[in-house]
Amino acid sequence: MSTEVHPVDEVLPVPRLLALGLQHVLVMYAGAVAVPLIIGRALKLSPEDVAFLISADLFACGLATLVQCIGFPSVGIRLPVMMGVTFASVGPMLSMAASPDIGLLGIYGSVIAAGIFGIVAAPFISRLLPLFPPVVTGTIIMVIGISLMRVGINWAGGGLPTLTKVVDGVPGAFPNPAYGQLQGLGISAFVLLVILGLIRWGSGFVANVSVLLGIIAGAILASVLGVMHFEKIVAAPWGDIVIPFRFGIPQFHLVPIVTMCVVMIVVMIESLGMFLALGEMTGKTVDRDALSRGLRADGVGTLIGGIFNTFPYTSFSQNVGLVSVTGVRSRWVTITGGAIMLLLGLVPKLAALVEAVPLVVLGGAGLVMFGMVAATGARILTSVDFRNNRFNLFVVAISVGFGLIPLAAPGFFHNLPRDLQPLLESGILLCAVTAVILNAFFNGFGSSASAKADAAAIASSAQHV
Repeated sequence: MSTEVHPVDEVLPVPRLLALGLQHVLVMYAGAVAVPLIIGRALKLSPEDVAFLISADLFACGLATLVQCIGFPSVGIRLPVMMGVTFASVGPMLSMAASPDIGLLGIYGSVIAAGIFGIVAAPFISRLLPLFPPVVTGTIIMVIGISLMRVGINWAGGGLPTLTKVVDGVPGAFPNPAYGQLQGLGISAFVLLVILGLIRWGSGFVANVSVLLGIIAGAILASVLGVMHFEKIVAAPWGDIVIPFRFGIPQFHLVPIVTMCVVMIVVMIESLGMFLALGEMTGKTVDRDALSRGLRADGVGTLIGGIFNTFPYTSFSQNVGLVSVTGVRSRWVTITGGAIMLLLGLVPKLAALVEAVPLVVLGGAGLVMFGMVAATGARILTSVDFRNNRFNLFVVAISVGFGLIPLAAPGFFHNLPRDLQPLLESGILLCAVTAVILNAFFNGFGSSASAKADAAAIASSAQHV
């Protein structure tokens, strides 16, 4: 009987775990704190309450990550995954925040209900695995990477081109004066060059933490140029306690609950694609049982979010790209990252230090990582038979087109019912649904056996980056 430890389960030395875990935290931090900031401001909460939302979010991120990566009976996929609040929930929650009958407590009630729904629905969603042969999986993963490139490009530009501000009680969009400034673009380019240099000429541990070293180098340069500021770090307290139900007992309303359950379905289908991507990157078989455990952990994470005053959780695709770039497959790295997130939630001063890193610094790293996700999808597609089965070309071509609609034309579906927006605003979901339908139309529904054969074919041709 072999006693060889799979790279996913390998426990690395503590110094390496800390550095690699911090690297994952830096990559996801901006996305992790964005949603509580948006919802807190929409609800006109006090600065103290918004700060608490951020601490609660970081704390719950850590808990959800530990559940997903350590794993418990029937819960947790045990792959290198970092969990964070899904942006798919922002639109519905903003609508709930605008309703005086729902508000924050109604949001938390819908989040808790959606978490329970996710736990129950996980086995049914995992049964969709036979619908994801290489032509579907590769296409979805490629679109995940392409969709994330928008995030990386906007980071490099210094945020979003337009900012939402409330003027005289009316929200509106205004140009971001910091967007696309030459200084910020120069910092992003510097970070990119440092990372590429370390990947090209570094070796071993240095190459593995190339993204972290690039971000540190960029932060130092930003500090010298006066772009990185430390006032919030000085003002932040050293300790805080995340209290469950701090704002009161959650309220449960039917329509918000149904809406959030729909969001949960979107989240779980996106997670399914990311789990399959991680399976390819790490060489770990992701079968139906593994998918059930991973999707159930999404539900548990969302339930934790509702209890600890935060929002629905999902596997962060940003960190999938980091796994591809570094080639480090150990889930103990993300377990360490989860522990760091827990610590950041309890020590606001440390959280403020991480938050102080400018987005332009993260931009240079984002271009590398997110492009690698798209490249992984393209690599999977190399195992697809395009020569003898021309239908596969149409599956990829049309699915990519649908997946890019929200990216290329954000207002494309604005005349359709508002309740459908959570479904239509997700390019990953549009791509997944289109690819599954087209593959079934052209190639028929695959059996479990053929799906396993396809997975084996991909695994035999996969080369870890």
